[in-house]
Amino acid sequence: MPDTPSSQPRTVVYTQRVEFGDCDPARIVWFPNFFRWIDATSRHFFIQCGVPPWHETEKSTGLIGTPLVDTHARFVKTASYGDTLQIHAHVAEWRDKSYVQRYRIQRENPDGSVDLIMECDEVRIFAVHREDGKGIRAIPIPADIRALCS
Repeated sequence: MPDTPSSQPRTVVYTQRVEFGDCDPARIVWFPNFFRWIDATSRHFFIQCGVPPWHETEKSTGLIGTPLVDTHARFVKTASYGDTLQIHAHVAEWRDKSYVQRYRIQRENPDGSVDLIMECDEVRIFAVHREDGKGIRAIPIPADIRALCS
């Protein structure tokens, strides 16, 4: 049965240009940079879906953001300076107090072909400060945010 548009998850694409300083001496992107870009993509996803910046949600609802609690990545090809990467992000699964965000990092080649560079799944929570001021705690996913991002 073919997928209908309503069954497809909302996907946002974040573009990242690789600079010389993002690479190791072998001219390959140093792997922690991928996680930095994925983190930026996660926040960009929510902004593009219409969710206010976390500093605003903290003031209005106490929500401080979506900290990472688990990650799994698969590196497929290398990237180097001068490459422009497209990081595709969507929510693959909504849970009660967490969600799985899925990323595909791709590079379009001059001939129009596309290389898969990396795939990553992250589990994140929606968090507020604990009442005792000692750390954070997960909260149920706000219905309005889920509706905006689905």
